[in-house]
Amino acid sequence: MRISLTVNGEKFRLEVEPRRTLADALREDCGLTGTHLGCEHGVCGACTVQVDDSAVRSCLMFAVQCDGRTVRTVEGLAAPDGTPHPLQSAFTVEHALQCGFCTPGFLMLAAAALEEDPAVADDPDRLRELLTSNLCRCTGYESIRRAVRRAAHMPGPPD
Repeated sequence: MRISLTVNGEKFRLEVEPRRTLADALREDCGLTGTHLGCEHGVCGACTVQVDDSAVRSCLMFAVQCDGRTVRTVEGLAAPDGTPHPLQSAFTVEHALQCGFCTPGFLMLAAAALEEDPAVADDPDRLRELLTSNLCRCTGYESIRRAVRRAAHMPGPPD
């Protein structure tokens, strides 16, 4: 099937099998390898991207479902001039990554949540619930929670 989608502001026209996942299309057809594949069952969250500003598991979504839609991956999180997104800066300052495999998924999940409701960062229960939807085997989550709280109180995301 022929589809057209906008990824990180760039228009892509792709020819994809109906069963091709969004994750595979992003990685293999668009060359955007920041979206990581972990479990490929929607459990780990490493493949989280934003589709029309909502966080989704790209391993569970077919590329054809994104025809005519807007996708944002971790490569599109920083400002066009390369200035890191507040979450990227906060993850660095708070040491919220170790191996880094899960980091793109956490960044995209947190970015969507903060853009929808910045107050999620100040509610420990809501923040814990949000972040437990993604798996990390290295950090223990506390540094990730601190990074999201820090980012929520930094100057707004880059344009």
